[in-house]
Amino acid sequence: MTQRALDPSGDQPTGSSGPPAAGRPVKIDAGSELDPVHPVDLPAPATARGLSAAEVAERIARGDVNDVPVRSSRSVTEIVRANVFTRFNLIIGVLWVIMLFVAPIQDSLFGFVIIANTGIGIVQEWRAKRTLDSLAVIGEAKPTVRRDGVAAEVSVSEIVLGDLVELGPGDKVIVDGTVTEADSLEIDESLLTGEADPVLKRAGDPVMSGSFVVAGGGAFTATKVGREAYAAQLAEEASRFTLVQSELRSGISTILKYVTWMMIPTAIGLIISQLVVKDNNFKDSVARTVGGIVPMIPEGLVLLTSVAFAIGVVRLGRKQCLVQELPAIEGLARVDVVCLDKTGTLTEGGMDVTEVRALNGADEAYLRRVLGALGASDPRPNASLQAIIDTYPVPEGQAWAVTGTLPFSSARKYSGAAFDEGGGRDSSWLLGAPDVLLPEADPALTEIEQLNEKGLRVLLLARARGELDAPGVADGALPSALIVLEQRLRPDAGETLAYFADQRVAAKVISGDNAVSVGAVAAKLGLPGAEHPLDARRLPTDPDEMATAMEENAVFGRVTPQQKREMVAALQSRGHTVAMTGDGVNDVLALKDADIGVSMGSGSEATRAVAQIVLLNNSFATLPSVVAEGRRVIGNITRVATLFLTKTVYSVLLAVLVVCFQVEYPFLPRHLTLLSTLTIGVPAFFLALAPNKERAHPHFVRRVMRYAIPSGTIAAAATFTMYLIARSHYSGTGALDAETSAATLTLFLVSMWVLAIIARPYTWWRICLVAAMGLAFLIVLVVPWLQDFFALKLVGTTMPWTAVAIAVVASAALEYAWRLVSRRFPA
Repeated sequence: MTQRALDPSGDQPTGSSGPPAAGRPVKIDAGSELDPVHPVDLPAPATARGLSAAEVAERIARGDVNDVPVRSSRSVTEIVRANVFTRFNLIIGVLWVIMLFVAPIQDSLFGFVIIANTGIGIVQEWRAKRTLDSLAVIGEAKPTVRRDGVAAEVSVSEIVLGDLVELGPGDKVIVDGTVTEADSLEIDESLLTGEADPVLKRAGDPVMSGSFVVAGGGAFTATKVGREAYAAQLAEEASRFTLVQSELRSGISTILKYVTWMMIPTAIGLIISQLVVKDNNFKDSVARTVGGIVPMIPEGLVLLTSVAFAIGVVRLGRKQCLVQELPAIEGLARVDVVCLDKTGTLTEGGMDVTEVRALNGADEAYLRRVLGALGASDPRPNASLQAIIDTYPVPEGQAWAVTGTLPFSSARKYSGAAFDEGGGRDSSWLLGAPDVLLPEADPALTEIEQLNEKGLRVLLLARARGELDAPGVADGALPSALIVLEQRLRPDAGETLAYFADQRVAAKVISGDNAVSVGAVAAKLGLPGAEHPLDARRLPTDPDEMATAMEENAVFGRVTPQQKREMVAALQSRGHTVAMTGDGVNDVLALKDADIGVSMGSGSEATRAVAQIVLLNNSFATLPSVVAEGRRVIGNITRVATLFLTKTVYSVLLAVLVVCFQVEYPFLPRHLTLLSTLTIGVPAFFLALAPNKERAHPHFVRRVMRYAIPSGTIAAAATFTMYLIARSHYSGTGALDAETSAATLTLFLVSMWVLAIIARPYTWWRICLVAAMGLAFLIVLVVPWLQDFFALKLVGTTMPWTAVAIAVVASAALEYAWRLVSRRFPA
């Protein structure tokens, strides 16, 4: 289990520095980290050795294990049920069965198309499920359990009743329990109770699953495991494969609801018209009635949306990006502000000590010993302390005895330790943010600011005058040295920031570190506005004023965890869609409040639990891929939805016109199956998976319907006009087939023009796609057996050329309508 710690300067944790040296006492202090890979042998008192192997085996046999299934996706059964048992599949299935009895197989092709489409949807979602499940295993928390006195990582499902589970900063409490050991242990229960303030826990206090450690450490005994744990059901539900709270999905559901309302009365009127009023041949009437009902149903739209989301999950999975909630793909595409942490996002975990500047005449050799002792006192050092350890290692056998520790907290922004130096000498030291430990007028602050302007991180080493647990331990502390650290910039951070700038996504760097230092780092990466960093301690408390400050500035330093939440809320109050990245415990509440939370894979368990997206490769450079994937899905679904709904509109209008004019319905199901396949089905599949960098816009339903309604209206008017002209021209045996063929040609040409508009801007493959669909229809018209199969045969030359002329006029009307709609009704 990766335990994360906060840097003494107040910024986020950056990475683990390796396992503690053997023989160190079991102590979890401020800024500590546990090696995420290797189990650690820690000596422990007999009373805190945990369960024995025999006791663990006995509990497993009894079933007292944490057997809550970790669900990252729907089961195969749920996938099949969701794709097969839909409202429109039921309607089409009934119509298909009817057609199998009353008409040739050509008129039943729509049923086979639905089977194929549903199969594709199941396969794609099953692929997405496999990807999600495999990534969830990679990103799964590994709690550290002490058994037989040895601490080792186990999977969540291997915890048994009575296990002794160790805790450190950033660790999530996996099961309910009672605190056994506590070293200034502070637990945040806000995700369960809504109370933002952390709770100090002592031995004997209860801890609940779903809470997490913000400071200190300790261990607890598991008292409730599996489904009995407080947050087990909530955690299982939260980790499910979900498509809820998606504007895209809710918009499509709204459209389908309206379509159903239109379809039912129209279908009833069509049935009465064809069966009763016209008194036609029963089978032919049924076939033409079904031919009028089937195209009203945009059945492929839901399927295509599911497939697009599923393929997006698979694509991102290949880039080691775990999408814990599918709407996150869509949500990040709508983001216009992304809040970034500096450490772990713009900079790498490792740091180097470049200089130690003695203050107030302190002896440099002694300072090196103090720094070495501070490093040796922490069994799980963070990045800053690890850099100090690497530079000032303690010689074998010369370590000072640790007599006390002061855990780091985000509010204090410093930690400390007390030592027995031997010879009757003892000392207490503080290590943390200089602008917090030093008085405002201290001359050293000018020197520190100059270092920060170069992008260097500076920590202050100060000697405390009193006990570490005294309320004002930092007051009057004697500054002894400045430790200058250099951070390693991520090589891809500059390109990522440039991408967001190019995509008109505002980047805000929010850090607990010194504002000037943060600004210098951001400036090196080319972030616009980095030259004017703002100290968050000077931010206004009024939400509206804070929102103005957030919009006008790009870099913020000395930000507290509560301020991060307030910043997110302030931006959201101005209508911004906000993404928040982070990996430390102090990011959790802001991640939870943001529209999209993004966590690093090496981040604390708490951040990974609340984030919708986890970057398992810890690379900030993966975010553009997620944004691009979301934009591809939303932009393309908006495009193809217009195709599907244009068909629905013209189908409904044609049925209404047929009822009003009391004529035979012009099409058989085979005709509309052919048209739907060539002008919607095949093109929509390719267009839905094509690259699309356009930023997602709100009001999905309005954006789609503003084009679909005029397009469908023009198509219906042109087709019915051609049908009436053909009825007056043809007579005798075969007249209806000739009229149908002429009307089909008109509808195909108009639909092709809608497709040509949707396919813009043109690329070579889009032009080839449109041309291929036209060529396929031409082949049907000229190949005799295909003519017979689809009952399409153009008779004479007058009506076919009339159909072309009407289609040309309709296409010109389409162009005018689209431009008028874009100008008069912007989405």
